[in-house]
Amino acid sequence: MVRNGASSGDALREATAVAVAADQLGYTRFWVAEHHNMPTVASTSPAVLMAHLASATERIRVGSGGVMLPNHSALAIAEQFAMLEALYPGRVDLGIGRAPGTDRSTAVALRGARTENSEDDFPRNVIHVMSMLGDHREEHEPPTHLRATPNPVSSPAVMLLGSSGFSAQLAGALGLPFGFAHHFEMGGTLQAAQIYHDSFRPSPVLEEPHLIVTATAVVGPSAEKAEWLASPSRLRRAGLRRGRLLPLLPPDDALDHPEFPGTSQNAGLIGTVDTVVEGLRELAENTAAAELMLYPVAYEVSDRIGTLEEVARAWALPDHA
Repeated sequence: MVRNGASSGDALREATAVAVAADQLGYTRFWVAEHHNMPTVASTSPAVLMAHLASATERIRVGSGGVMLPNHSALAIAEQFAMLEALYPGRVDLGIGRAPGTDRSTAVALRGARTENSEDDFPRNVIHVMSMLGDHREEHEPPTHLRATPNPVSSPAVMLLGSSGFSAQLAGALGLPFGFAHHFEMGGTLQAAQIYHDSFRPSPVLEEPHLIVTATAVVGPSAEKAEWLASPSRLRRAGLRRGRLLPLLPPDDALDHPEFPGTSQNAGLIGTVDTVVEGLRELAENTAAAELMLYPVAYEVSDRIGTLEEVARAWALPDHA
């Protein structure tokens, strides 16, 4: 996110700082999104940003959260991630989503002549990407003559992402990991988790279900300070619910904004580290998640890193510093 008064370059440098901290603290993955024509969001090309983040870190996996596959050709995405895997073997996640990540007119501009999508396009294109990256399954009849190059010695991890039951069911049927966007706070988390577990079928890449659940997390030394730190995110979320993309303001400015929401609206896991970790453990238990992914949103990059530091200590992550 681009803070109010900052540049896209500032936002990218801040994201890099958070990735480096996450790497040193022992986190497993660092993902970046795909959004277009949004002045307050600097992440338009996940593959390009991932290459930069991987070069700035040593161990952590970097991934797309996610590539919005309807915006691209399957071959282009397969080649981009084959390139990343060749450069950083064993450290690349290809998270795939089916939303446009933008408004309708921008999506049309991105897709060019490919403006018509049927319900079958997304599953078929996912299978094509899988096949071109080495996960070729005869029963799905993917294109046998295409192979993404450069040819890496390993393959990126392909995962499906979503905020509803559609991708949960598809991920289960294909035997892929599934990431649910619980941090969207749109509901349906438990239902999607159950759909994924119920529909899962073992595959050449995964024997057991692997569910990743995301959660907004803001840690402060007190509950009151944590709520103050989370106020910019609460304002942005309230704006999105009304179809408005509001700026990421400093906490005091966010609290004074006329559209600041009431405290009754869900805002994620916010509080002291004990409160946040308790909420994370409850979320993992209720969803049978194999992993939890934190969205440590705050105005200052130091506060985002602070949340990661506090949770890492409380969770006893292995320190890779």
